[in-house]
Amino acid sequence: MVGPVVTAFWRKDEFGTGEERQLLLTSRADGYAALEAHLLEHHPWKNPEVAAVPLVAGADVYLRWIATTVGPALRE
Repeated sequence: MVGPVVTAFWRKDEFGTGEERQLLLTSRADGYAALEAHLLEHHPWKNPEVAAVPLVAGADVYLRWIATTVGPALRE
């Protein structure tokens, strides 16, 4: 979790600021849809920032850790 950070935004044609925290999660691509659905269903905001950022490079030891630690998507 990163923060708190100060954010600036436009909402309903008005400028505003606020304090937020950013949560960074690691997921495999095949698990993203389920993770996104869970976050959107349980987040208190109507339009939270939920975005995927592809990992295009990284240290070999870290990439191996992801491959062995982050399992495949759970199926219901």
